[in-house]
Amino acid sequence: MKKISMLIHGESVQATGGATFTRANPLDGQVATEAPAATVADAVAAVDAAAAAFPGWAAMGPGERRGMLLKAAAALEAKAEDFATAMAGETGSSGIWAGFNVHLAADMLVEAAALTTQIAGEVIPSNVPGSLAMATRQPAGVVLGIAPWNAPVILGVRAVAVPLACGNTVVLKGSELCPATHGLIIQALQEAGLPKGVVNFVTNAPKDAADVVAALIAHPAVKRVNFTGSTHVGKVIAMRCAEHLKPSVLELGGKAPLLVLDDADIDAAVNGAAFGAFANSGQICMSTERIIVDRQVADVFVAKLAAKAQSLPLGDPRKGPVVLGSVVDMATVKRANDLIDDAVAKGATLVCGGKATDTLMAATLLDHVTPQMRIYSEETFAPVKGIVRVDGEEAAVACANDNAFGLSSAVFTRDTARGWRVAQRIESGICHVNGPTVHDEAQMPFGGVKASGWGRFGGQAGIEAFSELRWITLQTSPRHYPF
Repeated sequence: MKKISMLIHGESVQATGGATFTRANPLDGQVATEAPAATVADAVAAVDAAAAAFPGWAAMGPGERRGMLLKAAAALEAKAEDFATAMAGETGSSGIWAGFNVHLAADMLVEAAALTTQIAGEVIPSNVPGSLAMATRQPAGVVLGIAPWNAPVILGVRAVAVPLACGNTVVLKGSELCPATHGLIIQALQEAGLPKGVVNFVTNAPKDAADVVAALIAHPAVKRVNFTGSTHVGKVIAMRCAEHLKPSVLELGGKAPLLVLDDADIDAAVNGAAFGAFANSGQICMSTERIIVDRQVADVFVAKLAAKAQSLPLGDPRKGPVVLGSVVDMATVKRANDLIDDAVAKGATLVCGGKATDTLMAATLLDHVTPQMRIYSEETFAPVKGIVRVDGEEAAVACANDNAFGLSSAVFTRDTARGWRVAQRIESGICHVNGPTVHDEAQMPFGGVKASGWGRFGGQAGIEAFSELRWITLQTSPRHYPF
């Protein structure tokens, strides 16, 4: 068991009153982490510390902030083995997924470092003689980041990196399911030499989450909120932010469609679908959730995808390399099993895999899925995927858009111009032509539409989200007034 601390004003602290909570491994129930169960007072103290550190950090030159972020990237990469151990223990993640998390998260810190000198404004021609009018970007203040468990290093770093680059100070509220993993991110940032209070870290017991989050959002010093997680919780966060008129960036659930058109390279589509559907056991917001295949190529595609899915190694990631590790909990297993039962009862064909009895879930495919089945519209967030057969491009696009979510999507076709046209018609924040739905790069504008949230992380979009745009004028000559 690993016992961790919170970080407030540069000091490692336990919760007021000493309360703790534990996180157990989903496979065997062995306690992986003991973490502080923060109180509302702890949450307020974390924001107070960030507010006190804000003036100094905001005034710091971009080169100095850039240097610290680059050091943080190196420190994060140096902890790769620690991250793999923590993720396997807390959430059952495979070593492959942990390695990808660390690699991309380090890239995010490097990209954030580069952005420190790209926070620019513009001079705007004014109708007033002698008026120099400028649009400028300034740090917003304290940014609250709330990160989930499923891609813990990537999403924990994303919650803080660009806000820091923009000159904001941050409070990271760690996930109750991976407090040690999120704590390692904070250690890397501290090792980079960030001043006290610039980064603060709180953890809370599941039962206290609502009160702690409410207190963090309500604090007057918090000027931006970014949240990654379920659409259900995202709506609660949005309402809390609305009460206080605070801007938010929300990246929520997904039901990503992957379209295989009649002229697709079948082998390429199979590889893209397998990666997108089964990476991290399907527990990614971008996971391929709906495989939409033109009926002309469906038989060949499904046979090849089934063979690929059945070849993927499944096992306890603490005992050796696997592709499919444990899912996060038995609630996931029950939900996925219920979706399988519902689909089969309504006429779907179970191609491979099937219902699980523990959190080691095999790659599962259900063919001939129809809109009457729950799996057609509900997010599985598990390695259980439905295949919908359609007739032609129009039906494929209609099926792709027949859903409340709109985060990621993909289209496979040998005709790139056709792929581009189809991509433009899909209602999603992200679309990849001849690539998997699971893809992220630090500099890209990442986010969704519809029930998948609003706002964008990454690159210039991140600067816009986490800085304040101001209009400032300088009158350089006498101004005429009408009275």
